[in-house]
Amino acid sequence: MFGPVVQVAYVVDDPRLAAQRWVDRHGAGPFFVRDHIPVTDVVHRGRASAFDHTSAYGWMLGPSGGFMVELFVQHDRSPSAVTERFAEGETGLHHLACLAESVSDSIERAEAAGMSLAQSAMAGSTRFVFVDDIAQSGHYWELYEPTSGLLGFYDMVRAAAVGWDGTDPVRTLG
Repeated sequence: MFGPVVQVAYVVDDPRLAAQRWVDRHGAGPFFVRDHIPVTDVVHRGRASAFDHTSAYGWMLGPSGGFMVELFVQHDRSPSAVTERFAEGETGLHHLACLAESVSDSIERAEAAGMSLAQSAMAGSTRFVFVDDIAQSGHYWELYEPTSGLLGFYDMVRAAAVGWDGTDPVRTLG
C-alpha cells in the first residue's frame, strides 16, 4: 500500500543498550545514536504536541540487502504515537517505515482503508507521519518522502554495515 518497507522500529528503554543487544544477538550494526533529535511541527491526533526522542539506527543485512533498525525512546510523556500506545516502561514494535512518493496521497489511501493519521512532524526538511494500523497489523506505519538528506542517511548506515568487523558497535552522531 505504501511501498517497500525500509525500516523496522522498536520503542526501547535505552537505545544504546538495545543497540548493543541487537549487535550481540542478531549481528546488526553498527548503530548510530542521535540524542534528542530536533523535531518541529508535531501534531498528534489534530493537536500540537512535542516529540523529544533519542534513536539508534543500525542495519540488518539480509538476502535482499536488508533493512534499517531503529531503536528509540521518547523522553517525556507528551501526547504522541508512542505514549498513546505504550505505558511508561513498556517496549515493543512501534512501526514499519516506507518511503512514499507522496505522503499526502499515502495518507488518503490509508484513510480510505480505515486507518487514521496518528501524528505528523518535521525532522529538518523531512516530513514524517505515523499512520495507525494497530487494529489490523499491530503497529503504526511511518511514511516519509525520499529526500536527498534522508536517502543519504540510509546510505551511510547501510554502507557502514557492509564489511563491518564488529568494532565500535554503538556510535554517537553529533
